[in-house]
Amino acid sequence: MKPNALICTKTGEEYPLNEPIWQSPEGHLLDIRFRPTLEKTLIRNRSANLWRYREAIPIEKDENIVSFGEGATPMQKINIAGVDVYFKLDFLFPTGSYKDRGSSVLISKIKELGIRHVVQDSSGNAGSSIAAYCAKADIACDIYVPKGVSGAKLAQIRAFGANVRIIDGTRQDAAEAAWEAAQRSYYASHCWNPFFFQGTKTFAFEVAEQLGWKAPDVVILPAGNGTLLIGAYIGFRELMKAGITDKIPKLIGVQAANCSPLYEAYQEGLPYIPAITALPSIAEGIAIAKPIRGNQMLQYVELTEGIFLAVSEEEITDALLLMCSKGYFIEPTSAAVVAGVRQYVEHFWEGEKIVSVLTGSGLKAIDKIITVLKSS
Repeated sequence: MKPNALICTKTGEEYPLNEPIWQSPEGHLLDIRFRPTLEKTLIRNRSANLWRYREAIPIEKDENIVSFGEGATPMQKINIAGVDVYFKLDFLFPTGSYKDRGSSVLISKIKELGIRHVVQDSSGNAGSSIAAYCAKADIACDIYVPKGVSGAKLAQIRAFGANVRIIDGTRQDAAEAAWEAAQRSYYASHCWNPFFFQGTKTFAFEVAEQLGWKAPDVVILPAGNGTLLIGAYIGFRELMKAGITDKIPKLIGVQAANCSPLYEAYQEGLPYIPAITALPSIAEGIAIAKPIRGNQMLQYVELTEGIFLAVSEEEITDALLLMCSKGYFIEPTSAAVVAGVRQYVEHFWEGEKIVSVLTGSGLKAIDKIITVLKSS
């Protein structure tokens, strides 16, 4: 068994970590086996960005790192329903969302592999993030988006020079079109590509470091494609294995009630993701009817004795207005997580230390926020 490898999640077959594949030859998802090094003395003296955890990130040569100095976002206490909750302000990343964590590591690996063209699909944030890092690395990219995606996000993707392909259909249709195109290219997917999670896991590292190298009791995160939830589990697991923290927090996944396959699976005790009839949601970033890593999310939430929550459109807009009243201009998808925090605090909280996240800037969804403000 190799210490570092790509591993097929279905067969267990192993492939070299530097093999330029994003799925197994049979078309299955890949995960990464990687032995990170986490030494507090090394980390302490480095610049405040996610690359301070350099030895825990599977990029071989520093010259391949593609970075805007992202990471080390502030963590602030915000009172939600009478409880002080720690929120990471990941909407302050260079492109306005936490997706920059994954993009920095993934595009660095793509550069290291010598790949010159990639495809990706997105409801907006992942697309603009991948487009920005590709622009910095001088890598060509095609971004597939569903018709009706936020105009601000679409403008951002185009401004970075990406080739935008608008798919006349749902978010799932855009994902399927990108997957087809990726058979002839390389898929810089925030869902399929396991290197993306090697970036989002730094969320856990930062949380632990900012809490004095301790893990919180509960972490409440968005659960659409699971890029942050899965990354957080990987990160907290690595911290515990390194002997830095003594536990993995309880993971709580938040879905929009209008599109909540994970919540339905959890409620029904299913080990798989059921087919659902999805309705449109103002929280477009988590409106994923068929999450490709859904079973993985179910597994990680169960392993940490967590739960899934579903929040209504009214709860999302109420949370958006609440955060605006506190001076935090976030997008509706991010407000859905705040609504989940409120729901957890009101119905499940048992005095635990809670950490959550504000994932995306309100500047990404100006049109939707204007509509909310007009109707409030």
